[in-house]
Amino acid sequence: MLLSTVIGLLVPFLSWLHSGSGSADPKKLNFQLRHYHAVSSEAKVVFHNARPSHDLTASHPTEHTLRGKLVKTRRPASQSAFAEARTRSIKFAQSALLDWDEDDVLGPDVESRDTLLELAKMTNNAYLEPGEPGWYELGGNWNVSYPVGWEPDADGFRGHVFATPDNSTVVLSIKGTSAGFVGGGGPTTKKDKFNDNLLFSCCCARVDWSWTTVCDCYRGGWKCEQDCLERSLVEESLFYSIGTNLYYNLTYMYPESNIWIIGHSLGGALASLLGVTFGAPVVAIESPGEKMAAGRLHLPSPREVQHITHVYHTADPIAMGTCNGVLSSCSLGGYAMESRCHLGRSVIYDTVSNFSWSVDIRTHGIVNVIENLLSQPWPPSEEVGREVPEYAVEDDCLECYSWDFGDYPPSSVSTRDVEDL
Repeated sequence: MLLSTVIGLLVPFLSWLHSGSGSADPKKLNFQLRHYHAVSSEAKVVFHNARPSHDLTASHPTEHTLRGKLVKTRRPASQSAFAEARTRSIKFAQSALLDWDEDDVLGPDVESRDTLLELAKMTNNAYLEPGEPGWYELGGNWNVSYPVGWEPDADGFRGHVFATPDNSTVVLSIKGTSAGFVGGGGPTTKKDKFNDNLLFSCCCARVDWSWTTVCDCYRGGWKCEQDCLERSLVEESLFYSIGTNLYYNLTYMYPESNIWIIGHSLGGALASLLGVTFGAPVVAIESPGEKMAAGRLHLPSPREVQHITHVYHTADPIAMGTCNGVLSSCSLGGYAMESRCHLGRSVIYDTVSNFSWSVDIRTHGIVNVIENLLSQPWPPSEEVGREVPEYAVEDDCLECYSWDFGDYPPSSVSTRDVEDL
């Protein structure tokens, strides 16, 4: 009896020593693909368990390694208090004092090029099923004969879930926009475009008279009704609300795990919004500015959000906030990408000055970032003993300065605008 009790105590202790927590280098984390997640047209979050191959003779190992680093996070003391503060802001325009729990958690080492590269590959794979052309093996073989939620007619929120063998860290990778000019189309294109135009435009994707807006808040000229705009985001922003439900599902499945969120483009912006909501470490790659959307969604935020890191380069007009105007590539494709300010801190690669890249929407794709940016050393950083550019906070960032947001009832549409129609 005593022997069995001692063994029962020793087994978890020895397992802990063998895991990343007790390894010689606790900053190295080995991840395995665990789940695929998607949202069906009925807005149901669907998981499919991935079963990694344990065949030791396989041509690829079943794990890939990232480096972790302690990062200071601030998360709401409770989600009920967060929801109450958000509701007070939405309904009464009142700010409520919210208690934030500060903690140092193991997040991705954003100063490691190899770590950013592996996260970028995970992010790329959120667009694909394993085995599809363009899928990065990430050093592993995954058995995925029947992925749920990735059927041709599935049209919702997609991604993958990775986890360390001991479940200490889980990574949620969120798919970005599927569109011809950023990496192929697909069944999610329509909803992706709706979320893009709702979250990142100044006023309901009103670019000129020929556009069909995604909400009814435009009031003529450069006027936009603020309350209407905020209600539209709160009520209609499908992907943010689904993302919060997905995060709750993950915390239920992995109650003791440290959860990271990553994504590219729209997926990166959604990752950041979830990071603000839950205080989870985030890496967003080539994301459009999401700070404006966070304000319109009335997300309470602490003074510092160091746990959110954006990675982008200067030749990408979407991340830089310059893909706007009637003749821009985004507008010609039907996307009103007018935001430019990012939350947290940003690691910015000046590819225009250092690599002579032309500003072009085709540089926005995640494969371009992987193959032509992160897969090779960054010379300006190496010269000063770093692997990546030093991160900075985007201070004094302005957007939508031409617009007048206020209390404008629908009857105030101008004569000029009626004539335009």
